[in-house]
Amino acid sequence: MAKLYFRYGAMNSGKSTALLQVAFNYEERGQRVLLVKPLIDRKGEADIVSRLGVTRRADLLVDADDDIRDLLHRAAVHDPASGAATVARPVAAVLVDEAQFLTPRQVDDLMRVAVLDGVPVLAYGIRTDFRTRAFPGAQRLLEIAHSLEELKTICRCGRKAILNGRRIDGHFVFDGDQVSIDGIDAEYEALCAACYLEESGGRLGDD
Repeated sequence: MAKLYFRYGAMNSGKSTALLQVAFNYEERGQRVLLVKPLIDRKGEADIVSRLGVTRRADLLVDADDDIRDLLHRAAVHDPASGAATVARPVAAVLVDEAQFLTPRQVDDLMRVAVLDGVPVLAYGIRTDFRTRAFPGAQRLLEIAHSLEELKTICRCGRKAILNGRRIDGHFVFDGDQVSIDGIDAEYEALCAACYLEESGGRLGDD
């Protein structure tokens, strides 16, 4: 049985880089993959962007109202870019970037793609926002994914970073909308719990 994987980490933990490496590994062996990106992530527009400078065009851009399983079924038999039939090339895996931006319903459909359609789904994303609250998509992935894997990175102090701090005009902020795209609306820094609490004055969540 194929599985749904959630590979998560704080900002700058190499999630997009890891996704692109997995895509390369599949394709080097002659297997086809579909790369998926939520439309709300405006960074790179239709591209999946690694901080190492590697980019690749996503095969599917998914809006919050989209039926992601239906989109994947249609893309499996037609090239999303050209519309050409590709029935002879089955999809070996679905790779999802910024999976925290999916809706819980879409995550449930990714589970169905893995279990009912027999296609492994590897979802990459962050668990929590700058207020330490779970994104709905990430929360659902943590609840139902077959496999959870943490991609690690370090804080500026050298300890393991687990939280994401948001900066506006160089200053950390702890109020605002949950979604504010890195590099466009705000900047983010991966922090350990101690550094986060130091910057927030001991504040967590909605304190």
